[in-house]
Amino acid sequence: MPRTMLNDEHWSKLSVIMLKDRVYDKPEHRNTMEGILYRMRTGCPWRDVPKSFGSWSAIYRRFNLWSKKGVLMRLFKSLRYEPDLEWEFIDGSIVKAHQHISTVRALGQRMTKA
Repeated sequence: MPRTMLNDEHWSKLSVIMLKDRVYDKPEHRNTMEGILYRMRTGCPWRDVPKSFGSWSAIYRRFNLWSKKGVLMRLFKSLRYEPDLEWEFIDGSIVKAHQHISTVRALGQRMTKA
C-alpha cells in the first residue's frame, strides 16, 4: 500500500465535517480521499493513482462531484481553523528577494537617520 496521509484521528475529524455535507461514512470514502490527496500531492495524472486507493475513475468522479457541490472547499475552509502545525515548514530558501532589496533597505535606513 502506498504511503497515506490520514491517520485515524485525522480521518475521524474529516468524516465528521463531511457528514454535515451528507457525505456518509463509507469505508471507500477514506480510500477515495487518500487517492485525491495522493494525486494532489504528487501531481500525477488521474490514471496513475495507485490501485490500492481504488479505481482511478471512481476517485476522479467523486473528486468532481465533491468539488461541484463545494464539499472539498467547505472541508478545507473548516480545517484552516484547526491547523495541524506538526508538519509546518518555514524555510527562507523558498522566498526570493530581488537583487536590489539590500540597496533599498540601506537607502531607507539612511533616509530615516537624516
